[in-house]
Amino acid sequence: MNYRVLLYYHYTTIEDPAAFAQEHLQHCKDLGLKGRILVAGEGINGTVSGTVEQTNTYMEMMKNNPLFDGIVFKIDETEGHTFKKMHVRPRPELVNLSLEDDINPHEITGEHLSPADFFEQMQREDTVVLDVRNTYEYDVGHFRGAIRPEVETFRDTPQWVRENRHLFEGKRVLTYCTGGIRCEKFSGWLKREGFEDVAQLHGGIATYGKDPVAKGQLWDGQMYVFDERLTVPINQVEHVIVGKDHFDGTPCERYINCANPECNKQILASEENEAKHLGGCTIECTKHERNRYIVKHGLSAEHVQAAIAQLETELQA
Repeated sequence: MNYRVLLYYHYTTIEDPAAFAQEHLQHCKDLGLKGRILVAGEGINGTVSGTVEQTNTYMEMMKNNPLFDGIVFKIDETEGHTFKKMHVRPRPELVNLSLEDDINPHEITGEHLSPADFFEQMQREDTVVLDVRNTYEYDVGHFRGAIRPEVETFRDTPQWVRENRHLFEGKRVLTYCTGGIRCEKFSGWLKREGFEDVAQLHGGIATYGKDPVAKGQLWDGQMYVFDERLTVPINQVEHVIVGKDHFDGTPCERYINCANPECNKQILASEENEAKHLGGCTIECTKHERNRYIVKHGLSAEHVQAAIAQLETELQA
């Protein structure tokens, strides 16, 4: 059976997000979809997986709703569900910028560039390319030469740009993100901050990777996605690995969550290094009493003690 993953967003006015979310969840469950959808007064943002028939029915349902007139779906073929459950949750914002005066993309946003135009323009000397995703997304894949803001979360990016304004002065600023939703707001924020020449990759990296002209070129690594796949390829012409193993710095594109449930940090790690460190991102996490890797693999106390002793020896060397 053929499956699909749908990635989409749409800025629109939803009067009662909580009620809408509850009703929408039931619709999705009735269809047999799985995924994660956020609903706010400003619109909807989601990723769902299902069979071709299920996803076709869902897209038709959404497009027939006047609230979502013009909604665009990005479609990936897959071998099965990429989520375990179906969640639809109300939120204050679709993407968290936490601004006192929020951005309405219907009122102010950067120029939309097609993948072909983005590919051409990011090679010009008068442009800078700004990645508005999280650092762990950037680290496994990004456009060649793109700026990586040193931020923990998306909401920290405005302050970082203010502190590094010199990087963008006098330049055409090109922004990009996974599917486009973060750029709709952030490019608008840049314009409100006084940056006059601002554009965004329309449809995000997900669209860029499928474009017959751009062919994903000048993208290095893989694109991080928020489902069980974790990463997907983008560049159709060449593949350059940019991710580095958390433990030894070797080329790596395999993300795991730290086995310490109180940490849960996402790191890049080979299967060998994950096993060596028992899934922990630090020795403290490796030794955590509720280490999930130890439980999952049914490791004996002797095995665990030997592994920890070896790691401690290496740290002292």
